[in-house]
Amino acid sequence: MRRDNEGVNNPVVLITGASRGIGAATALLCARRGYDVAVNYARDALAAAGVVAQVQALGRRALAIAADVSREDDVLRLFATVDGELGPLAALVNNAGVVDVAARVDEMSSERLTRMFAVNVLGTLLCAREAVRRMSTRHGGAGGAIVNLSSAAARLGAPGQYVDYAAAKGAVDVFTLGLAREVASEGIRVNAVRPGIIATDIHASGGQPDRAAQLAPQVPMRRAGSADEVAQAIVWLLSDAASYTTGAVIDVSGGR
Repeated sequence: MRRDNEGVNNPVVLITGASRGIGAATALLCARRGYDVAVNYARDALAAAGVVAQVQALGRRALAIAADVSREDDVLRLFATVDGELGPLAALVNNAGVVDVAARVDEMSSERLTRMFAVNVLGTLLCAREAVRRMSTRHGGAGGAIVNLSSAAARLGAPGQYVDYAAAKGAVDVFTLGLAREVASEGIRVNAVRPGIIATDIHASGGQPDRAAQLAPQVPMRRAGSADEVAQAIVWLLSDAASYTTGAVIDVSGGR
C-alpha cells in the first residue's frame, strides 16, 4: 500500500489505531499538513486501506500496518516497517485504545483489566519507547513529537461505567508528564490530548452506540465533539506552532 511520489522528504507520522475515529481523522489532517502517514490498525484491514487511499489521494505516501500495540514483537515489527517503507519517524500519535462494557469495579474480571491496561498503557509506553529510540538526539535522531491520547475520564473517574479505563488514561497522563521532562533536552516534545464525549465508534465497542448523543446534554457546550475537532488539537501539538509546548495535557471536552 505504499505510494512513492516526489514528496519523499515529507515528515513521517505513525498513528496507532488509525483505521477509524480520531485516529483516521488525524491521519487525514496530518496528510493535509504535509505528513506521510503510517496507519496502524489491529483488525479492520479494509477500513485501514480506506484511510490509506484517502491519504494517497491528498498526494502523500501512506502505509497500513497491522499490529497489536500491547505485544512487544508486534510493536518492534511496526516500527521496523515504518523505518523501511517510509523513512525516519518525525512524529508519533499514540491513539490506539480500548474500552469495555459499563461495569462496576467489583464486577470486572482479571481478563478485562489485563486487556484494558495492556492496550491503553503498555501499548502507549512501548510505542513511545520505540519512537524515542529513533527521534532522540541522544540516539542520533533529529528530534520529533509524541502525542498521547488520554481521556476526560482520567479527571472524572467514570464511576459505575469505566473506572478501569479512567485509571488507565490517568496513567497515560502521568507518563506524558514524566517522559516529556525526560526527553525535553533531546529534541522530543511529548504532550497529550484528553477528549471528552466524542461521536466515534468506540462507544459501540463498549455496548453503548448512542452514548455520545445520550450524554451530550451533560456537556456545557450541549453537544458531543467530533473526531475532526480532536484531530485539530493533536496536529497542532505535533506542529512547530507548539514548539515551546511539552508536558501539556489539553482537554478537548466541550467544557466537561
